[in-house]
Amino acid sequence: MSLPTILVSAAALIDADGRVLICQRPPGKQLAGLWEFPGGKVEPGETPEACLIRELDEELGITVAAACLAPFVFASHTYESFHLLMPLFLIRRWEGQPTRKEHTALAWVRPAQLFDYPMPPADAPLCAWLRDLL
Repeated sequence: MSLPTILVSAAALIDADGRVLICQRPPGKQLAGLWEFPGGKVEPGETPEACLIRELDEELGITVAAACLAPFVFASHTYESFHLLMPLFLIRRWEGQPTRKEHTALAWVRPAQLFDYPMPPADAPLCAWLRDLL
């Protein structure tokens, strides 16, 4: 059976102390309670970069310039009803203070501690890359 591929763009926001921002999915959403990297589904005709800039504004109230998005790694994971392809961008500069608008909680976490937070299957493998880089 062929599954549709969903393209989702995600960010690893890295603060001055080398911590990464993760967000807890709210009740009522698929995978509620799990921690994820901020981002969202790429809309038709939208680039992954434009999607991420839009999603970070909607979810966290921050402004990110396209020049500040550094492509890093990607996740490729098959869920029951779709296949997820998710590029992860590193971001070290943005305007504004990340604020919880859609998530239950936000946490700034040292890369080695990312493994202490339950994450969706697509997000979890990205933690090792961040731990090894940062």
